[in-house]
This record gives sequence, structure tokens and C-alpha cells, in this order.
Amino acid sequence: MKVATSIVLGRQAQPALAAQAVNNAMSKAGITSANAVILLLTSEFASNPQAAIKAAAKAAACTQVTGCSATGIFTEEDWVLDTPAAAAMVFGGDIKLELARHNHNLQPLLTIAAPSAINSTWLDHHTRYGGISGDVTGQGPFSVWQNAKGDVTGHIEMFISGVKMATQAAHGLSLLSPPKLIQTSQQFDVQQLGKHKALRSLQKAWDSYRKTPEPLPLHLIMAVYGDSEKAILQGNYHQTTIISCDEADGSVTLAHTLPVGQYLSWALRDANSAQADMLLATDALSTALGSTPDFGLLFSCLGRGPYLYDGEDLDLKVVTKRFPNMPLLGFYGNGEIACINGQNQLLPYSTVLSLFSAL
Repeated sequence: MKVATSIVLGRQAQPALAAQAVNNAMSKAGITSANAVILLLTSEFASNPQAAIKAAAKAAACTQVTGCSATGIFTEEDWVLDTPAAAAMVFGGDIKLELARHNHNLQPLLTIAAPSAINSTWLDHHTRYGGISGDVTGQGPFSVWQNAKGDVTGHIEMFISGVKMATQAAHGLSLLSPPKLIQTSQQFDVQQLGKHKALRSLQKAWDSYRKTPEPLPLHLIMAVYGDSEKAILQGNYHQTTIISCDEADGSVTLAHTLPVGQYLSWALRDANSAQADMLLATDALSTALGSTPDFGLLFSCLGRGPYLYDGEDLDLKVVTKRFPNMPLLGFYGNGEIACINGQNQLLPYSTVLSLFSAL
């Protein structure tokens, strides 16, 4: 199997880190040149990533270098936050990373985008998996790249040929309340949920869970919604964040508009649920793939990883323990992309894991 990864840390954001990551990965894969490279750089490179991209292309002896800058990056060996680093996955043999325009068999598209480049029309086109670049500020002229050069459109889309694959998202949420019908809403404000005002419903759900008088941790509570009670209870839901609460009229303002007739539950982000969900997703993916994976890509929210698990990335540990020594590459981003029930979704606070095995 001629796929391998490497991650290299340094004191400064030097192009040599990218070259070393590629060289190390090629050595592991037993190749002297690569068909393609996925190159991830930490945000310290954001002001001038092109020199590192060129260094990676030169080391790989190929121009198919794809990737992005992100706040944190990782491989199966290590994860990095707040330190200059480069991580690379190299492809050799019959496995290639190809441009979307050659996707005649309609393979799922590996998709990486800057936060400013997301739009629903583009997102809904083709089955996708991937993540949103962690470079929120876009300090340089671009934060994503392909063909060994920056892409000013802000998004890239490619597919991996020579493999079969399976993808699954892990939300890591614990439902605090049963699904209730949205009775009244106005734009982003949910007003009446079942028999109660939305804020009253939220407060009751939190009080029932905590059983102590603690303030609502709005940053940890999500609204999950779907077309039916059954869909939500089976995990087939969308999710959105809470923006604010209005004690005067009892409404809750969400990041997305929800129409009357949808069902909504309140859910909590917590480490135990997240790790359990990741275990279930990893096992389900292994079954869906039907063979031992040869490599994987993992896209994780910056709000998970070490920030959720008190300095450890237990999501990453779940995967590496389940598949020891499997080449794995990923980054901590600002959103994750997965196709759920036939519809591409931009997910918050989730992980999206894709496993691949050679044909």
C-alpha cells in the first residue's frame, strides 16, 4: 500500500517543514515520487503558504498538491495546535487524487473550503465530505490550494481514485429533551415549542438534566431538528447553534431559520457522548467498508479534539486504537461536511471520518 503520512513541527513556519513532511511520508510509503499530496499547514503559514506548497511539490516531484491552512493539524502519530507544523499524506501506486472535472463515475468529492466560500448551491452539488479551513481571517491571499498553487475561489474539490470508501459523521450530542413540534416561529426566533414557550422548554430540559440551579450553558447546547420525532430519535437530524434567549417573550434565537411544523429537541455537547458516538461511527464505518481500511481522512471541529477532552484528542485515539498504524490525516476546522440521508450538510461541533481501501 503506497499511502503514508508524516507530520513535522518547527519553531518557525519554514518551507522546509513541508518538504520534510513529504520526504518522510514517501520514505514510509516506499516511493521516490508521488502521484499526489494532501498538504496541511498550520495557521502560522497563512501569510505566505505558497513557498511551503512549492517545497512540498518539489519534494514529491509532482504538481498535484492539495490542502489548506488550519489552526491545528494531525496524523495518526500526533496532533498540533499553536505550533508551526506541516503534515502530508502522499499517494503512490494505483491510488490518485484527481480533479473533480474528471469525476465521471460520480465519486464522493473531497471538499475543503474557506469559511467565506460556502454557499448552499455549491454545497448541494455532488456528494461531498470534508471540512472548512481553520484560517478564519484569511491573512494571506488564500487558505486552500490545489495543483500546487493557491485557489482564490476559496474552495477545492477532488476525488480519490483506485479505492472504495465509506464516510460517517459523529455529532457527539446527548438529547436533553424529547422532540417537540415547533408551533410558532419568526425568522430565526423559535417562539412556541409544543405546549411551552421555547425558552421555558429549554430551561426545563436543562434543569431536568443538571438537577441543580446552574445557568444555561448556551455554548454547549444545540438545537437539533428534523421532519419527525422518529427521525430525531434515530439520529437523522440537522443541528444548529443557539444565538441568544429573550426572557421577555420567551423566544430562543437560532443560527438557522426553522419553520413551523418541524420537530426540535435540545441537545448537549459533552465529552462522554462525543467519545461514545465516535466509537459507534468508527465501528459502523468498518462494517460499511467491508474490508480493512488502508488509510483515512478525519475532519474535526476545533471545538472538539483537545479543547473538548481536556488536552487530549480522544476522537483521534478512538480511530488509531481501532486501526493501529493506519495512515490518517486531518485538521481542526470551522465546520465539517458530510452527506447524511442523501443530503450534504455543513455540520458544527462534529467529526467526519472517511475510510478507504484499495481496489
